Amino acid sequence: MRTLVSYVSRTGNTRRVAEAIFDGITGDKDMKELGQVESLDGYDLTFVGFPIEERFSPAEPAATFLRRPEVAGRPIALFITHGASDDLPELQGWLDNCAAAASQLELVGVFHCQGELSEQMAQKMLLSEDERVVAWAKTRESGIGQPDAASLQRARRWALETLAGRRP
Repeated sequence: MRTLVSYVSRTGNTRRVAEAIFDGITGDKDMKELGQVESLDGYDLTFVGFPIEERFSPAEPAATFLRRPEVAGRPIALFITHGASDDLPELQGWLDNCAAAASQLELVGVFHCQGELSEQMAQKMLLSEDERVVAWAKTRESGIGQPDAASLQRARRWALETLAGRRP
């Protein structure tokens, strides 16, 4: 079984999760930034990672990648980073937006964890007219140091379980 771990990372959070997944899975595997992925031919499973951004949906180029016709019907596992704590009420809606963006795919799993919201992004968000964005920015302190070792271990375990479920 050949596996691809691909990702979009703005601040390094999603890259760290991608590296944990890549290090944790076994078998024939490759890791690439999503912008470098030209084709999924030859891959039996693709992990696609991205942060949730301002529209509470997948960051570009992940959103565009998930809509590509040649990706339709392919087995994909999503791993998502976000700057929100897991108990933020709106989080499930954001994760649903991400799953909806992958609706044309064979979605075989979804993992998410908090990532550290950069100071620069938090300052930008505090200027938003959207109260939800401002509220999210105000939770920045709770995410400093994320994803932590426990989150990365959970990502490794999830990836192994996802891969095991795909093996013949």
